[in-house]
Amino acid sequence: MTRKHKRLAVIAGGMGFIAAAVLLVMFAFSQSVAYFYMPADLAKTPVAPQTRIRLGGLVGEGSVVRGKGSTVEFDVTDGSDQSVKVRYSGILPDLFREGQGVVTEGKFDAANHEFIADSVLAKHDEKYMPKDVADRLKSQGLWQEGQGPQAKAVR
Repeated sequence: MTRKHKRLAVIAGGMGFIAAAVLLVMFAFSQSVAYFYMPADLAKTPVAPQTRIRLGGLVGEGSVVRGKGSTVEFDVTDGSDQSVKVRYSGILPDLFREGQGVVTEGKFDAANHEFIADSVLAKHDEKYMPKDVADRLKSQGLWQEGQGPQAKAVR
């Protein structure tokens, strides 16, 4: 092999290695992506069965029902007439309560119009709401900075 051929072989090998690394990274990211939905989005957009998604909004007033053990059911709403029943088995965050902002992760059962959550994230304090949820609620005129459900209850 001449010097030129060796150089081309090294360059080709390096490019192949970089291409393989990029493909592996892209595959890993595609497996961990969880799309964000609000209840109105789920009504409009069908979600493939067993697809992991995030559901965000406000915990519906009067909707929290505690079942056997650590099972809890509650509604997530975005202020429209759409709401989604969420079933969660586990320990809820201390800040979880009705009227609070919440983001749940899990799978949507379209047949029963029920969201099976494996993770529940509650709003941190009265000034915090996940950016996606806050942006959508602000665009609908349902939430303003510093005037979340907890702030209204304090007044």
